Amino acid sequence: MGLRRLIYGLYERRLAASLSPDRLPRHVGVILDGNRRWAKAMGMGVSTGHRRGAAKIEEFLGWCAELRIEVVTLWLLSTDNLGRPAEELVPLLRIIEDTVRDLAASKRWRIHPVGALDLLPDETARALKEAEHATANVDGLVVNVAVGYGGRREIADAVRALLHEHASRGTSIEDLANVLDVEHIAEHLYTKGQPDPDLVIRTSGEQRLSGFLLWQSAHSELFFCEALWPDFRRVDFLRAVRAYAQRERRFGY
Repeated sequence: MGLRRLIYGLYERRLAASLSPDRLPRHVGVILDGNRRWAKAMGMGVSTGHRRGAAKIEEFLGWCAELRIEVVTLWLLSTDNLGRPAEELVPLLRIIEDTVRDLAASKRWRIHPVGALDLLPDETARALKEAEHATANVDGLVVNVAVGYGGRREIADAVRALLHEHASRGTSIEDLANVLDVEHIAEHLYTKGQPDPDLVIRTSGEQRLSGFLLWQSAHSELFFCEALWPDFRRVDFLRAVRAYAQRERRFGY
């Protein structure tokens, strides 16, 4: 084990040294997948898997901070997952609340909840809002915490907010239809004012976005990693960033 750790340490340092600062992503999105499968493989309960996955988050954010990444979006709970049985969902929500409070207490990250907070239990929504308020003045990495998040729901919410805004100004539907463009919708997304994700990482070997940042990821580079989230290592992250840096970004062309 000692020799293996030494070899991996040397490999990590070589990987990190090979990354050019001007080829690094500004915004990294992560689909933290595989907690349940990890728990099953270990013969443990689902909640244990979620806790191990939650424990990985601060370590991961540290890796991102080392590379001076500006924004990280972590997908912790989808709108679809809100329909899971209460015996799994309730403990998971408690884990998310604890995790967000811990991240806020560290004063290292600026927390920004993204998702349909109105769909969440009051206690969970309150924990997210309090974390955002407590870290509003933190000069550090912006961490979008996606809870109760669905890409289609986000776009619907953005269009709804846009319609309400223009209705309050007295704009007719016809007038709005004549001027509406993609920027109008982008200004009402959960991530408004932020750069779109340059790199989206999904762990656990699944090769799909499942609705993650549907609008924002139109030109993102995708990296699918076989490791389950609790087993995700710094070397896996550096490989993802290296793969991103080696690609020629075409932005749809």
